[in-house]
Amino acid sequence: QVQLGESGGGLVQAGDSLRLSCAASGLIFRTYTMGWFPQAPGKEREFVASITWNGGRTYYLDSVKGRFTISRDNAKNTVYLQMNSLKPEDTAVYYCAAGRRGAFILSKEYEYDYWGQGTQVTVSS
Repeated sequence: QVQLGESGGGLVQAGDSLRLSCAASGLIFRTYTMGWFPQAPGKEREFVASITWNGGRTYYLDSVKGRFTISRDNAKNTVYLQMNSLKPEDTAVYYCAAGRRGAFILSKEYEYDYWGQGTQVTVSS
């Protein structure tokens, strides 16, 4: 059974940093593309970052470029999202996702096969 478990969320002030983690089990992690999708209150889930199977390529939503960094440790079956200079509009439940097409950057929800339960990030002004 595939499981993705996010952690690292919390309540922070604008300008602060957070590092989210997503630990995976039940799949060959190193073959999957991983992504992060926040869902703000009252809004649909949206893509912010993706990383290919070996970390060779990354891709970001324009609004987070230069502030967020996605990375992975295949030895630990874990993907990370380092979030710096956080803004109140970054407030959301952040979901990690795994997609089988590991050689490709995936930016659409339907391209991902497995999802975690999410971790809440709240940024106060």
